[in-house]
Amino acid sequence: MDNRPSRHPLVRLRSSRCEPPGRRWPTGRKIGGAHVRAALLTEGGYPYVDGDAGLWCDRLVRGLDRHEFDLYALSRSRRQEERGLLPLPPQVTRVRTAPLWTAQDDGRAVAYGRRARGRFAEHYGELAGALCATPDTSVGDAVADRFANALYGLAGLAREHGGLGAALRSDIAVRTLERACRASGAPRTARGARVADLLTVTAHLERALRPLSLDWYGDDALGAADLCHATSGGPAALPGLLARHFSGVPLLVTEYDVRLRSHYLTLGPDAAAPAVRALLAAFHGRLATEVYRRAELLTPGNAHARRWQQRCGADRARIRTVYPGMEAARFAEVGESPDRAAPDTLLWVGRVEPDKDLVALLHAFAEVRKEEPRARLRVVGAPNGPDGAAYLGQCRALAAQLFPDEADGAHAVGSNPVSFEEIGGPEAPTLPDAYAAGAIVVLSSVVEGFPTGLIEAMFCGRATVSTDVGAVVEVIGGTGLVVPPRNPRALADACVALLRDPERRARLGAAARARALELFTVEQNIAAFHGIYLEIVSHCPVRRDVLDAAGAPLPFAAPAESHVPAHWSKPHAPAWATTEATR
Repeated sequence: MDNRPSRHPLVRLRSSRCEPPGRRWPTGRKIGGAHVRAALLTEGGYPYVDGDAGLWCDRLVRGLDRHEFDLYALSRSRRQEERGLLPLPPQVTRVRTAPLWTAQDDGRAVAYGRRARGRFAEHYGELAGALCATPDTSVGDAVADRFANALYGLAGLAREHGGLGAALRSDIAVRTLERACRASGAPRTARGARVADLLTVTAHLERALRPLSLDWYGDDALGAADLCHATSGGPAALPGLLARHFSGVPLLVTEYDVRLRSHYLTLGPDAAAPAVRALLAAFHGRLATEVYRRAELLTPGNAHARRWQQRCGADRARIRTVYPGMEAARFAEVGESPDRAAPDTLLWVGRVEPDKDLVALLHAFAEVRKEEPRARLRVVGAPNGPDGAAYLGQCRALAAQLFPDEADGAHAVGSNPVSFEEIGGPEAPTLPDAYAAGAIVVLSSVVEGFPTGLIEAMFCGRATVSTDVGAVVEVIGGTGLVVPPRNPRALADACVALLRDPERRARLGAAARARALELFTVEQNIAAFHGIYLEIVSHCPVRRDVLDAAGAPLPFAAPAESHVPAHWSKPHAPAWATTEATR
């Protein structure tokens, strides 16, 4: 069987679970066109209509219009797939999707024979053993290698015999995991796993390992790419790992929200039993380590994410911080007209949820009102899910308790100094209009990744008061005031200081706008990735046979000058060494 990639311009490949009716996605390098053929790997996001981080991916693809993109998307729900795909630019030559929300093997489920079952038990046993290994820095590399060998062994089995779904859900998988948990040397938490815990962990591993069963790893798919760009860690990076393993395609991983950190936050003490938490934390930690070890480059969106990657074993030399690009033009009018702001108004903008700690903000504002009776607070944002709706109701009740209807010289009868609004309402028809109405933008979060709301405020030239969480200090860079989280008194003092000093507000706002325009624009982000793509391809070219229109090899299609075995500035190697290096 010939597995060499086809470069014929008329080739059309069938996508798996992806093509809208009547639409075909051609493949092949454009004649005289793209510099790089990139495979963009996403999970639950682009190119779906309601995907997370879809806007950033769309801007990246449209901005890098000199490159050619194949999209490989993992969907999270049936609803997401039913809503369909976004309109795509012409540089997207192919789209393939696969679900993470269903256990179906897409028609590829097979009954393994005795030898295949034995191989599965061996590889899955190695995987489970790596998860149950006692944490020890002295054997960390050995455990990481054991996990990697098991992962690629399972992927090879799936490639040879069909999907792994049935095997990963089988009694063999449960019994193999149980033996690993009961083995000598396993952590006490793993040894205490009950049957229900083992079933829960097995089901989670089956979902997490579904990308191993995809038919994306041949030379007519990911193997034909010049590089794979995973837009997050975790399952989205798995196809890139396998493309690197099977075809030598270099992997680039961008993380604006570290998946390992998100897993730790989601799977708290109240969410699962101790054994389940320990085993799943071990799995996601081992997977993150393997992704960071094998990626050619890592591009975290901030220093906070960078530190997480380094703690998981990422080589500092292969990390490049690339800030996410945001559209600055929509805030230009507000940023160039700072006098539109109401001088006594504090503004909070974002998604309403407990992590934003609006309760602390309301208590801080009560202290502000004692010092500045004319101050007002506008909370602009919609609740994030049912928990957010309940939290919004709690905040409204607290505001009514702290600030009963009053009649004084500053406000009309029956008014409240705190207002809760949503974008699109009469007071805030657009997001720039909301920022235009506040003199100071406040962030009160206790948990924050990359604070996009702060950058929007900086584009608008607004002074800011923020809690020291996530990447806030890195983003602000001295252009705003930063206080400890969960400290209403400190938050109030900072707000009062800026309310009483309009000249300082203006200086900080101007500096913040200049910093945002320098570091956080779409143009800056696209230029950075354009250079990174070319750097990776130049340093890690994929070696392939070049084929003619009939599919026959062209042995002299790649000229000898395309491979230089040594730097020109270094002494020439002996003739025999040069000959050996170019074979």
